[in-house]
Amino acid sequence: MDKALDQLFDFIREIDKEKFIGRQTYLTDGERKENDAEHAWHMAIMVLLLSGYSNEKIDVLRTISMLLIHDIVEIDAGDTYAYDEEAKKTQKEREEKAAERIFGLLPEEQGNYLMELWKEFEARETPEAKFARTMDNLQPMMLNAATDGKAWVEHEVSIDQIMKRNARTGEGASVLWEYAQRNWLEPNLKKGRIKPQKDL
Repeated sequence: MDKALDQLFDFIREIDKEKFIGRQTYLTDGERKENDAEHAWHMAIMVLLLSGYSNEKIDVLRTISMLLIHDIVEIDAGDTYAYDEEAKKTQKEREEKAAERIFGLLPEEQGNYLMELWKEFEARETPEAKFARTMDNLQPMMLNAATDGKAWVEHEVSIDQIMKRNARTGEGASVLWEYAQRNWLEPNLKKGRIKPQKDL
């Protein structure tokens, strides 16, 4: 029993490091950027409130669980910015290696369960994974819009980059993706916070 508890608490202590993983998205006051743990918490609440807008019926607890653990791999792999094409080339390999190490800290049954949840999120095939990926795309978009496009401006993000990244966002919740385009993207495009196209 003590061995299993030791493993569980080793894992729980290890994932505290997620609080140190910075992201590129600013908090709503525009003063500092969020970390991975804040991002995960925010999306978990979003699933509780928005699950009724999913294109398909979802298991809410499974979806929340998926979102709470999906970025844990960034403890080792680091955050890969959505529009960093160079970093994305090695992202899969870095994150798979991290998943093996970090989930491997747990007792076998629980480690396997979290690994399967993580793989499900990555595969984006189940209703839960599709909705989770929609949340993962909409949450930073909402914060970018709330900060008058601060991160979009800093990174000179264009609408074609955003649309490419969100090509499958509607698969989880088409109503929410349409809402985001209407309320967050179109106004920021008109204000010039989002560039009309990427410079060649």
